[in-house]
Amino acid sequence: MLTTVDFTLTGPSHGRQFAADATYQPTGQPQPVVVFVHGFKGFKDWGHFGLLGRFFAEKGFVFIKINLSHNGVVVGGSGDLEDLEAFGRNNFSLELDDLGQLLDALHTPGATPLPPAALNLRRLYLVGHSRGGALVLLKAAEDPRVTAAATWAAVADLHPRWPAPVLAQWQRDGVLQVPNARTGQQLPMYYQIVENFYQNPARLDLPALLPAMRQPLLLIHGDHDETVPVAAVHQLHTGQPTAEVLVVPGANHVFGSTHPWTNSELPPQVQLIAERTATFFAAH
Repeated sequence: MLTTVDFTLTGPSHGRQFAADATYQPTGQPQPVVVFVHGFKGFKDWGHFGLLGRFFAEKGFVFIKINLSHNGVVVGGSGDLEDLEAFGRNNFSLELDDLGQLLDALHTPGATPLPPAALNLRRLYLVGHSRGGALVLLKAAEDPRVTAAATWAAVADLHPRWPAPVLAQWQRDGVLQVPNARTGQQLPMYYQIVENFYQNPARLDLPALLPAMRQPLLLIHGDHDETVPVAAVHQLHTGQPTAEVLVVPGANHVFGSTHPWTNSELPPQVQLIAERTATFFAAH
């Protein structure tokens, strides 16, 4: 029988609550831990993400997914993007700190409702989708507690490579509006996200950090990705040639899923990459 527990954390620097949940089999034995991180415009309960918990728990993992604190989702709210001001104030340092706070909490008895005896934290794995893929690589680069990491449709670089006129106008206006095609919302992005990148190059320059990474890496991408071109996975692989790579033929950015996902089974391409990821983690 599977158990799912919900919990919240509060960021010490920003004071915002953010939610997480864990799905596992209460066997009484310590099990390896997988932490899943959503991407830009994403959230922990998007589409098929809930089914991933069941999949990994049945494989013998504790599967934890997190809402990053400034992704626009409110604890106790609708479950979708609604706090657009918070969304606009998000940046990469905040996201890394949120993920680090979760890892700290897992290593602190009583900080989450998970029984410490259920967690084998010597086998701590990260999975990230899209921008979350870059985030888990950056976290692995700075945190030796991470055993291995996998990316699904990851961006290869967080550098704000916007055309110079767009950046100049963004800086003048202070905010850039980004459309959310799914909801029709205009999502604000304040210029501080660009400033944050340039203020923290040692922490956020993924191409510079990749060659020194020592954890095993699995890089997965679809060759029909309409959001992050498949060239990104080859760029990541060039930065870390020891990584394993899987290019999924015909797969788009979300590997055939939608939001909401009403089927009781994972999309076939998601099933494929989840199987490959679970096998990879089991081997490391």
